[in-house]
Formats: sequence, structure tokens, C-alpha cells
Amino acid sequence: MSHVKLFAATVKWYGIKTLQKPDVARRVFFRGQRYVSSGTSEPFLSGSNSNYVEEMYYAWLENPQSVHKSWDLFFRNANAGQTYDPQLPDQLERKASFLQSHGLAQTPGKAEKLVEDHLAVQSLIRAYQIRGHHVAQLDPLGILDADLDSFVPSDLITTIDKLGFYGLHESDLDKVFQLPTTTFIGGNENSLSLREIIKRLENTYCQHIGLEFMFINDVEQCQWIRQKFETPGVMKFTNEEKRTLLARLVRSMRFEDFLARKWSSEKRFGLEGCEVMIPALKTIIDKSSEMGIEYVIMGMPHRGRLNVLANVIRKELEQIFCQFDPKLEAADEGSGDVKYHLGMYHERINRATNKKITLSLMANPSHLEAVDPVVQGKTKAEQFYRGDTAGKKVMSILLHGDAAFAGQGVVYETFHLSDLPSYTTNGTIHVVVNNQIGFTTDPRMARSSPYPTDVARVVNAPIFHVNADDPEAVMYVCSVAAEWRNTFNKDVVVDLVCYRRRGHNEMDEPMFTQPLMYKQIHKQVPVLKKYADKLIADGTVTLQEFEEEIAKYDRICEEAYTRSKDNKILHIKHWLDSPWPGFFNVDGEPKSMSCPPTGISEDLLTHIGNVASSVPVKDFKIHAGFELGFAMASPNALVCWEAQFGDFHNTAQCIIDQFISSGQAKWVRHNGIVLLLPHGMEGMGPEHSSARPERFLQMSNDDSDAYPEFSKQFEVSQLYECNWIVVNCSTPANYFHVLRRQILLPFRKPLIILTPKSLLRHPEAKSSFDEMVSGTTFQRVIPENGLAAQAPHEVKRVIFCTGKVYYDLVKERKNQDLEKQVAITRLEQISPFPFDLLKEELDKYPDADLVWCQEEHKNSGYYDYVKPRFRTIVNHTRPIWYVGREPAAAAATGNKNTHLVSLRRFLDTAFNLEAFEGKTF
Repeated sequence: MSHVKLFAATVKWYGIKTLQKPDVARRVFFRGQRYVSSGTSEPFLSGSNSNYVEEMYYAWLENPQSVHKSWDLFFRNANAGQTYDPQLPDQLERKASFLQSHGLAQTPGKAEKLVEDHLAVQSLIRAYQIRGHHVAQLDPLGILDADLDSFVPSDLITTIDKLGFYGLHESDLDKVFQLPTTTFIGGNENSLSLREIIKRLENTYCQHIGLEFMFINDVEQCQWIRQKFETPGVMKFTNEEKRTLLARLVRSMRFEDFLARKWSSEKRFGLEGCEVMIPALKTIIDKSSEMGIEYVIMGMPHRGRLNVLANVIRKELEQIFCQFDPKLEAADEGSGDVKYHLGMYHERINRATNKKITLSLMANPSHLEAVDPVVQGKTKAEQFYRGDTAGKKVMSILLHGDAAFAGQGVVYETFHLSDLPSYTTNGTIHVVVNNQIGFTTDPRMARSSPYPTDVARVVNAPIFHVNADDPEAVMYVCSVAAEWRNTFNKDVVVDLVCYRRRGHNEMDEPMFTQPLMYKQIHKQVPVLKKYADKLIADGTVTLQEFEEEIAKYDRICEEAYTRSKDNKILHIKHWLDSPWPGFFNVDGEPKSMSCPPTGISEDLLTHIGNVASSVPVKDFKIHAGFELGFAMASPNALVCWEAQFGDFHNTAQCIIDQFISSGQAKWVRHNGIVLLLPHGMEGMGPEHSSARPERFLQMSNDDSDAYPEFSKQFEVSQLYECNWIVVNCSTPANYFHVLRRQILLPFRKPLIILTPKSLLRHPEAKSSFDEMVSGTTFQRVIPENGLAAQAPHEVKRVIFCTGKVYYDLVKERKNQDLEKQVAITRLEQISPFPFDLLKEELDKYPDADLVWCQEEHKNSGYYDYVKPRFRTIVNHTRPIWYVGREPAAAAATGNKNTHLVSLRRFLDTAFNLEAFEGKTF
């Protein structure tokens, strides 16, 4: 006998003869989700109905959604699977008893009503799961609804009369209903009264935790979250856990109080109003450590950073306090940075698990969310180097402000990296410090979405909103978030709905811009006092124990403050967030100031050529990274970021300005990232021509007026002193060498390569193996080596250039038969400026005109950078004339004819040996 027939026979045997076969075709839905049937009925499993049940059951097995909801509910509750369950008779007997207890065993109409009411209750439960967060008590101030809307969803039972929405009445409140499998509010009970169902749903979804997860399209994940929050009594803490939480709150709050007392007029971007963030982070780290995490990489904006450094990363307090001393001298070269931008790396024992944990807080500029992809890149790299493909050893935590989380596009972009095979970090825990204000802007004027966290919905990340004045709710949510990340390897968001006790910084007066909010904030009892009073009242701690905990931490701060006065010199390297053990010497300096030749043997070159020109072997994989962050993890990886066109790097301008250009100066952090920016004026329009080299050169830190002293180590020393290297290679060999040099140098600097476009196919842009074999190196300058170089005193003009325009100049010189009169010298490395090699070239041609020729417009390109440096070499005794396109607002023309006309014009000027006669420089 098939399991279907056995199922039908069993149901018939247990005599549930009164449930009615609905006339589905004539059923009508009425408003409020009630439905009635005007159809006739017949005994449930007699005659044709037995066959009907089989048909329904087969249809249900193939697709549960293909049958009516009542059948779906019935089959799921009765069958509990696709195969026959030996316990089925017992289940059906309970159902029969359940029907009889409701007086329905012989009443067809009541049986129909029972099914309808159960479906209504199931809809009610689902309504709370979907929309309960809209009425959750999330705002500690009681001013705003966290979703910026005072509207109460009509399907939530906030008043008795709303039962009518489901066709239920007050008289139904004490009726018992069987619970569906999509809820855990019953605990060990399978049925509850309607009154108890509503009570438990309100306790789960409408108190201090607001859950958004029903948009997730994975049933298992939704069930997991429901079980974590709906199960009765699940959010209970031991007395020891409560005492630990109180102690962490003491440290969080008293740290801010101490800074406020000692340096009342200093900006510190304190955490007051969200002190619970410190125990929240520690809970995430504790739970993650318990599940095997060994390394946590964190990124955050400035608010609360000093507190995180002190109480989460465990930076020495005296190192933090001495930062407030205006007389503190910097020991490291570079600009340094304000204290609330600095990072830190620390290895310690996690006290909760007694396991070793490494914590890294990344340095971050004022561009609040700019650090997000940097953290993800570093996390990916650390996972890669550890072989941690599942993210079970290394994880990331990103902290956000509410306004920035909703307003900065890099957040959305970073989320979309989260599940890409080459970029995933196997889940990030996002913690939003939701002050309900951005600088001075009310959230109702700052975003169009209900919550600042709605951006996370695009990747099916669950969002846990929580009232930050309920520390135990926060701790539970954070613990669940850590478990979620470990279980599903997906992102999760914890939204700490809090307030900002002071202004944007401690010097601002927020009463001018938010008078009503700050009137309430001034009345607000601090979370520490609220929680301490609660624990004292229930006997978990005594008042004396609480006061002793405060006194102990205050004493720790005072002692550290005393020690901090002995610190007269600031070492930024003590705040390094990504150390490279063994790469530098113990003082953090390069082990040498030399670079070996970058050439390799001809056999190896041949092997590389053969491999590069053949089909990849089976299972070949490309390993990508998040560029800047990935390059931070190890000095031995050549990490390249390539733009489709160099013009497009301007969408990364924030990262370039704040991290790549100035990262070492601010944070003593070396980075060897390579930016490959296709560049060249080829008539392809203003967005497909220029990598804007002038921007990189303007940010280069070498002094145009300082004539350097040349030494044997000049080339490497110059590279060490610069903030980055800018090159425009005109030969394959030089491209090869500059990439090799990037790894062989005894330190790391960002490398900006203006890469070729049409030169990739240019017949003259080629190199022989002789230029790449062992003993060869990168050529910073490629001097003239033709007829002009053989008789330098006869040369009338020396044209200096860089990049693709060299080939245009060589062709034109040949066409005009000026190979003896005009020398052409290429700058392959533009910054740092090769003073030594160019001085040799200038001395070689003492009687020649000096011309800088570029294909870019005059206000772009290189001229403004190279002109003063050439003038320094010649001690301002010779002019360096400009040849190139005229100044323009756009980087290039979009008209091919205009492009060619302007090219013809400046080539004519370049080889007109009388072009500058009588002109004043």
C-alpha cells in the first residue's frame, strides 16, 4: 500500500468525518482575509472524497503552494513529511481530540470555521514576524519612531478591535489554537490561547528588540532567527554574566567621564549616549572567540574610537592620554594624524574564553565609511594567507554611524562584494551606532528609507534593531549576530538605537539645532545608572560592589594619567594597525637601502613566455583581492588595482587621497599597492583618455626647489623618502622591471603606473630579452641613443617627454629629417623626479633648446610638475619650453578630427627649431 493510501486510510480510521471538502471554485475572499463558502458538502473521506484527498496530497507533495492553504496546513500538521510517520496515528488522535474539545466532531460548519480561524492566527503570527519591529520600543528618548513613521500597521493587535481584521473577536482570546511550524513561541507546547499567542508575540517583536528578517528568501535562515528570539525564556543571563556586563559598562562610561574631566575643551568624539557599544563589541568578540575565531579586523568612524582602543583593543591608557598633551613631540617622520583617527594592532588572551585573540582596528580618516572596503580587503588577505577559506579563523566587524550608513555609497558597494567568490569574507558583523542624528541633520531630512540600515536588505542580511538603553537586550542580539555569522557565513546588522549626549564634537552646542531632542537628552538617566539600579534592586550586586567597581577603574585611569606625563615623544609606529613582522628591522626601518637588479635569466623569461601564451592548466584560479586592504596584510604580495580607463580612478579619489597618498605619513603604514591606470590621448573622448597624472604629481611630496645631493644610494633613498612612485613606461622591458622592483625594494611604496593603451599594439613598442635578462634594471630615464647622441654639440633642441607621445615624436622627427638636430629623452619615472640622470642629459646638450612635450592639455599632464624641477637643475639659467595642447576644461576632445588637428599642431611646434626665438620665458 502506498504511503498516500495509508495516510488516507489512517485518517478515515480515526474518524475525522466532519471536516468539509471546500468548493474551491466558488470560494470567495472577503476583506480582512476572512473567507466563506456557499458550496455544499459531503463526508470528508467517503465516496469521491477519498480520491480527492489522494489527488490533493499528490499535488501537495509536488508543490505545497499548489493547494489551498487549509490543505497545506492540514497535510503539514498531519503528515509532517513526505513519507509515512509511525507516530501519525497518535498525531491524528490528538487532532481528533482537539476537534472534539471544540465541539466540532459532528459539526461541519464549525470545522470550516476552525480551519479559517487557524489560518487567521497563522496570518497574525506572520504579521508580527514581518511588521512587529514597526511598533517596537526602540528609541531610548521616546521621541522618534526608529522607522520615522508613527503609523501602526493595521494587522498588529495593538487594540482589541483589531482582532476583527482577522475575523476574530474578543470572545476568541481564550480559545486554544494549534501553532504552525513557523513559530517557536509555544516552546514545548503545541497550542496556546489566542491571548497568550498575542502576548508572546508582543514580547518577542514589540519590546526593545525590532527584528527585520522575513525578507530573507531562505526558510532555514528565517526559522533559525525565529527560534533564537521566539523561544520563551531564551533571553536569560546568569548573575555572573550580568556582573560582567555591568563592569564593562562602568569602564565604557567612566573612560568618557575621565576624558571629559581632564580635557574638557578637547575634541574626542566621545561615546556618551551609546556606552553600551563597548560591551556589545566585547560580546561579539567573546562569542566569536568561543566559536574558533582567532583574528578580528575592525573598521569604524571617529565616534567612540578612543573608547574602543582603550576597552576593546586594550591600548595602554597612558598612550591614549599622552595624545592630549599639546607639547608632545612626534618621533616619526610624517604628518601624523589626530588621535581619533588612529588604529591599533594587539594580540592578547580573551578572558572570557582563555583563547588567544588578535585584534586590529584600522586607521580611518574623517571620510566615515571609506575604511569599509579596506577592512574587507585586509580580512580577505588574512583569511587567504591562513588557508581560512570558510572564514572560521578571521572575521571583520564594521561600525557605522546612522547617517553615513544610509548616505555613503561605499556602504552599498561594499555589501555587494560580500557574496562574490573572490571577495567574500564569509560574513561581516555590522554595528550601527544610531544616534538618530547626522551632524546637525534630523534623520527625517536625511534619508528616504524607514531605517538607516535598509541598505543591508539588498544582500538578505538580517537586521536586529535594539534599544541601546537595554544592555541585556543588546548583549543577546550581539551574541545571536555572532552565531549567525558563524552558522551561515553571511552579513548581519546590529542597529544600536541610541542618542548623542553631546554635540557632533565636544565643542558644539546642539541646543541651537536640536532643542527638543537635547531638552530630553539632558533629562535622560545614563544607561549605567539605569542598569546598576536594576541589578542592585534584584540583588545581583550591592551598592558597595558597584561603587568599588567605579573606584577601581577611576584609579586605573588616574595612575595611567600620571604615567602619561612621562611621555614626551609620540611614536606613531606604536599605533600601527598592520605590522609586518620580520620585514623591517626592530626600529621599523628598512634592513638595507639597496635594490638588487630586477632582470631574470633568459631561461626563466622563455618559460614565462611559454606559459603566458598557452591555455591555462586545469583548475587554474585567479586570486583577487580588495586591493589596498589586501596589500596591507603582507609585503610579499604584488597587489594590482586596474581601472578600465585611467579616468575612472576619480570614483576612488577618497581612497587615493586619504589612504594611498598619505597613509604612511599619517599612520606609518607602508603599502605596496599598484594602480594600473590606462592613459593616452587617442581621440576617445574626455572620459577615456586621461588618468589625470597631474593629480598624482601634485600630491607627490618631493620638493621642486631643493637640489638633492647625489650618492651611490640616491635612487633607492629617493624612493624611500617619497610618498608614492609615478611612472609612465614606454617599453615592455621597463614595465617588467618596475613591477619586479616593487617587490624587491626593502620597503613598500604605492606605485602609480600610467599604463599604455594603443602601445599594446604599437609595432615599435617592443623589447628584446636582452633588456630583461639578469643584471638589467628599471630605467628611470631612457636617453637619446641615436645620431643626436653621437654629436651632442650639434643638437639644436632636446625634447623631454614621457609615455606614448615619444613614438609620435620619433616618427615626426624622421619624417622631417631632424635626427641629428633634435634629441628625444624619455622620463619613465616622473616622481620622484630623476634629478641625477636628467642633470647628465642637460649637461650633455649645453647649447640646445630645452622643450617639454606632452600630448595632454597644458593645465593637465606633467608640465607644471617638471618645469620647476628642470629649472632647479639648471639653476634657473635655461628655460624649459612647453609644447603640447592648449589649456582646456575637459581632459580631451571627443571629436576625432579635432584630436588629429591638435596633434599635428603641437608636433609642428616641437620640430620648428625657430618656434621660441624672440620669446620670453
